[in-house]
Amino acid sequence: MIEIKNIHKQFGDQVILDGISAVMQAGKCNLIIGTSGSGKTVLTKCMVGLFTPDSGSIMYDGVDMLAMENDQRKLLRQQIGMLFQGTALFDSMTVEQNIMFPLNMFTNWTLGEKKKRADEVLDRVNLKDAHKRYPSEISGGMKKRVGIARSIVLNPKYLFCDEPNSGLDPQTSLVIDKLIKEITLEFKITTIVVTHDMNSVMEIGDHIVYLHQGHKQWEGNNKEIIFSKDELLNNFIFASQFLKDAKHMRMIEANENKAV
Repeated sequence: MIEIKNIHKQFGDQVILDGISAVMQAGKCNLIIGTSGSGKTVLTKCMVGLFTPDSGSIMYDGVDMLAMENDQRKLLRQQIGMLFQGTALFDSMTVEQNIMFPLNMFTNWTLGEKKKRADEVLDRVNLKDAHKRYPSEISGGMKKRVGIARSIVLNPKYLFCDEPNSGLDPQTSLVIDKLIKEITLEFKITTIVVTHDMNSVMEIGDHIVYLHQGHKQWEGNNKEIIFSKDELLNNFIFASQFLKDAKHMRMIEANENKAV
């Protein structure tokens, strides 16, 4: 479990986070949603230690990360998996080499042990024959699955996913959502997903935090969100779905034009 308490963060005169408190529930998919500029990215960067809040606390299983010594923080970071928006795969490395990169950094395993672990996580994301291929040789959906495999290779307790469906078609997005949900349940991970995708909210939103202009505006789950009477949240939901539908229609039109 991750508990954030009264987090404040500003850059210069601009207040980005204004007293945010929330609990990211263990073994569940916790979603952080909100418009661009609402503070989602800054909040998650504070949670993983890339930014230091001006005040407040970030508790990992009851221990404040901000009060940890360097050695303690290093151990914590080894328990955190990251799935980046653009996957952040190394173009010059094969899929297998990308997967083994965290193992090379944080373990003293033999090459055979690293390859065995790479096999295990690639098999878990249904990529059994992609080991020797390069990122340029695989699809966007496959890259996301490689990113997921790399993020769980160290068997993390916490998994952060930044816009995991960015750039994917609706069908592939559902596959990625399902995979994130399965991995969260299977390995009892505390998963935090930053997303604009309302389909993801409805599919995997065990716990949802909606940010608006640096404030926590609403908190609940995917069953409660559709009954919300919060006007700002409802406007966000409508706008997000409208834009998603419009994008989907443009994709259909583009495919039809190619076929002509």
